[in-house]
Amino acid sequence: MTPLPEPLYGPEFGSYPAEDVAWLLKDLSEARLEAPTEEREAAIQAGRAHYAESLPMEYQPGPEYRRLFQEALEESAERLAYATGLLTEMILAERGPDAVLVSLARAGTPVGVLIRRWARFAHGLDLAHYAISIVRGRGIDTVALQYVAGRHNPATVMFVDGWTGKGAISRELTAALSEYTGARFLDDLAVLADPGRCTTLYGTRDDFLIPSACLNSTVSGLISRTVLNDDLIGPGDFHGAKFYADLADDDVSAHFLDTVCARFADVAEQVAKDLPDLRASDRTPDWSGWEAVSRVGAVHGVDDLNLIKPGVGETTRVLLRRVPWKVLVRTDAEADLTHIRLLARERGVPVLDVDDIPYACMGLIHPRFGKGGVQ
Repeated sequence: MTPLPEPLYGPEFGSYPAEDVAWLLKDLSEARLEAPTEEREAAIQAGRAHYAESLPMEYQPGPEYRRLFQEALEESAERLAYATGLLTEMILAERGPDAVLVSLARAGTPVGVLIRRWARFAHGLDLAHYAISIVRGRGIDTVALQYVAGRHNPATVMFVDGWTGKGAISRELTAALSEYTGARFLDDLAVLADPGRCTTLYGTRDDFLIPSACLNSTVSGLISRTVLNDDLIGPGDFHGAKFYADLADDDVSAHFLDTVCARFADVAEQVAKDLPDLRASDRTPDWSGWEAVSRVGAVHGVDDLNLIKPGVGETTRVLLRRVPWKVLVRTDAEADLTHIRLLARERGVPVLDVDDIPYACMGLIHPRFGKGGVQ
């Protein structure tokens, strides 16, 4: 039997301390995977390439955007700490003190680290934390699942992500785990924010700005989004990713974590007070986010719902690394959207004020690339 690959750890891979996360990824740092945004979008929409086979160019923000990130972090740190506390306590109630965190790289990884740090702060626990890859349309990294199952009871595993959009990754996780022929994992997905209303484990269902969505690798341990490319990833390999060590001077990964963790003591009493009500509440997913996306698609003539990205986090991603077409903004959600308007202005993207969506905003990817090139 072929031995499984070994995890990667910081500082050799990524900027997180080794104890914070074990990356179940293959190091592709030397591979040339970045492609111009428009060229990449055309290939994806024409079906010539999958989005996970290449990487977008890493957006490097200017001084104004960096200032907005810092302001957003300072303003939301307490709210993030509170959501982290509630989510961690929910996870421990579901999986027990031996819970194993498996975050979905890369948006889930900073949240997994925060959860791990709350468990240590509040309970003195030292939870195992892995980051693995899941790819929409391609499933989860089964080699990584095999690694985790060989070292932990699968019943203690909790999958973690940053937030939900319309619920595509939640559905992908459920489908992938049902098809996996190895150990049986529960398909619960724990997220800081669940505006898509598609999971039972969340810190909030409000669609608010999680500052880790504002940046790419420089707030995620300097790791790229994950790559699944047959030229680089063999049958026994983990999915891959790059370590952008050259961006170390711009790295705010530790700053993000430390700023939120510094507020843990401030919110601990409120978390303990509110936890029983949250656990007792009806948290049944109603998938209302998916319905809203379908409605917006009909109004704007977008048949492929993958081109509609709901929520603050997903809209930010559209503006950072796709070809944006337009942004819909709910008129009463302005406080969380300053960075959205700045990015839209920089890229010449129209922002439309609406009042009939359950999210703070939605980003629409330009559909003009669908026939093999720009029309």
